[in-house]
Amino acid sequence: MATELALGIVVLGLLIFRQLAPRRISASSLRIMLILGVIGVIELAGFLQKHHGGTTLDAALGGSLVLALVFGVLRAMTTRIWQQDGSAWSQGNWLTALLWVLALGAHLGYGALLDHHHGTAGLGEATLVLYLAVSLGAQRLIVMQRARGPLPPGAPHRFFGAGAQP
Repeated sequence: MATELALGIVVLGLLIFRQLAPRRISASSLRIMLILGVIGVIELAGFLQKHHGGTTLDAALGGSLVLALVFGVLRAMTTRIWQQDGSAWSQGNWLTALLWVLALGAHLGYGALLDHHHGTAGLGEATLVLYLAVSLGAQRLIVMQRARGPLPPGAPHRFFGAGAQP
């Protein structure tokens, strides 16, 4: 379980680092989400081989994924989007980074609550990378959708938490 937690923290650091830098918005940015998703599904499959699923486990997993989606939506709303050099660009800010840290804390806290129930102990650690992939995927898809709208050149599209242009 310590391996999954360490991997999750390393991935979180990479995600925060990448999101604080200005980046062109493209479908290729979903590649990391897919890679993390595959790793997360493999880790979940390993957990499920040792724990028999049931409605409690299914509900716990569903709750975790809903939590991931909520944080992805919130972070997408803090991401600045603007037009530059004929492309849409995005950049997160301090609030985006804070929401990533809060998302990790929420997932680990949720996992700690699950550890007290028969059949769900260890689910939080086993699904950490999948949680990050789902949360990142929700965020990126919303940012890509927002970028399809009209954007002023060189000026970020402001949502709450968005600051001045880069």
